[in-house]
Amino acid sequence: MTKLSVNINKIATLRNSRGGNNPDLVKVALDCERFGAQGITVHPRPDERHIRYQDVYDLKAVIATEFNIEGNCKEDKFVDLVLANKPAQVTLVPDAEGQITSNHGWDTLKYKDYLKEMVAVFQKEGIRVSIFVDPVVEMVEGAAETGTDRIELYTETYAHNYFADREKAIVSYIAAAHHANKLGLGINAGHDLDLHNLHYFAQSIPGLLEVSIGHALISDALYLGLETTVQKYLQQLI
Repeated sequence: MTKLSVNINKIATLRNSRGGNNPDLVKVALDCERFGAQGITVHPRPDERHIRYQDVYDLKAVIATEFNIEGNCKEDKFVDLVLANKPAQVTLVPDAEGQITSNHGWDTLKYKDYLKEMVAVFQKEGIRVSIFVDPVVEMVEGAAETGTDRIELYTETYAHNYFADREKAIVSYIAAAHHANKLGLGINAGHDLDLHNLHYFAQSIPGLLEVSIGHALISDALYLGLETTVQKYLQQLI
């Protein structure tokens, strides 16, 4: 079964909008685990507009499931944060400073040497590495040559085109997944996956190990409640 990692960035955004500690980010993370999530994901950014760097330390101290920290390894502060906390996994994402949300994967051919160096830095400390990539066979090939453990397929294009033609929307992802499997790479996925499109994606992608979902899951929880929502997402992965 594909694992569900809940991205709790939006909980931090809500907390930060009023100051204080309501909602309590750590409690939400623990509740997600209690409700069945197999991992917690955070994506701290330099301006700390949602996840604060201190949050990472606080979460690391209590999380019992897999802890996944996403971010841009070109930021020295991010690298230091990951090395200090040693999560189960670090996901390398090529975000620009001030970017609202992730919107593309790494060019693993252009940045192959750099990524190879950074992958080694994290792996030396026992941290599993995943590289955020678009569903392009050449990018998967380049990722494999960096020595990374996994890739994370950027799924916005699939989600955007799902209702128009889901079979066409998933073709490139299936091809990328088959190539990743052939090269011995683990496969994660994330971005705009939701209760409408998740089941078909999970059924169609061979070797899908983990999905990271935040915005849609937290939005659904406003109507359904957090426990019911986590359960519903888990059901899509069966």
